[in-house]
Amino acid sequence: MPPLDCLIVGAGPAGLTAALYLARFGRRVALVDAGRSRAARIPQSHNIPFFADGISGPEILARQREHLARYGLSVETAEVTRLVSDEGLFGATINGTGGGARDVTARRVLLATGADDVEPDLPGLPDAVRRGLVRYCPICDGFEAGGRSIGVIGHGSRGLGEAVFIARTYARQVTLMTLGQPMAMTLEERQRVAEHAVTVIEDPVVSLDREGDRIVAMRTGAGRDLQFEVLYSALGRIVRSDMARRLGARCDETGALVVDDHNLTTVPGLYAAGDVVRGLDQVVVAMAHAAVAATDIHNRCEWPTDDEPARSKR
Repeated sequence: MPPLDCLIVGAGPAGLTAALYLARFGRRVALVDAGRSRAARIPQSHNIPFFADGISGPEILARQREHLARYGLSVETAEVTRLVSDEGLFGATINGTGGGARDVTARRVLLATGADDVEPDLPGLPDAVRRGLVRYCPICDGFEAGGRSIGVIGHGSRGLGEAVFIARTYARQVTLMTLGQPMAMTLEERQRVAEHAVTVIEDPVVSLDREGDRIVAMRTGAGRDLQFEVLYSALGRIVRSDMARRLGARCDETGALVVDDHNLTTVPGLYAAGDVVRGLDQVVVAMAHAAVAATDIHNRCEWPTDDEPARSKR
């Protein structure tokens, strides 16, 4: 079999958008997904253009897959367990859910592998973010939480930054809970906390009450009973960039990949889009990354470029 024009790893909003563009360009594409898209956990988003009444993450993904199927391309539920680069081509091993494995070669690879949210250590409640009990994106749905009492789970500059962002943008009742982590704030940070009336609680949470899809009360080791209408986690994320880093791709201090204006990593032929890339984690941004990357992939597949000077037109 001739090599693919592009192997796309990850079928969240970024991967599905890239596949759509490349399918419409007439390129030979394989789209592989392990089923861990963060978008699937979005309960309802109102900041995606054209969906004024809101749309859920699962609905976004379902619509994108349906759209892609019109061009004869579907998502292969599998995991890429090996990715290597050799003489201008990529080699990958794809392990299917049924246990079978196959090897493919591709002229380009686009990583849309996303990230995993760091879960808060809440008593008796693992995977609170994954279950949707704690939200992770105030940019996405903070407007709907406006005017409510909001709790932010986090510590350090990241946690403080998100609490202040929510307080100055959406609500005036914001509490930062560090879950027992000490907050050694600078004078400037203390001034920001006071300016935006953010309450900081450093006590650990020892128990909580849950009703349906909400955590309705949290109790601290000091005996405080805390009640919030909305909870956010600001503990950060773990970027799924291991495959790119093993190939030598440059990343920032968080592990997010550094890309150029065409979403090309520092490895020739290796592109990245969505949450795996350094920048703003938003569905519309991920789609934009994918559109830019897919168009550049199409253009570079047609003629030799600086990163493959010895290759003829293909």
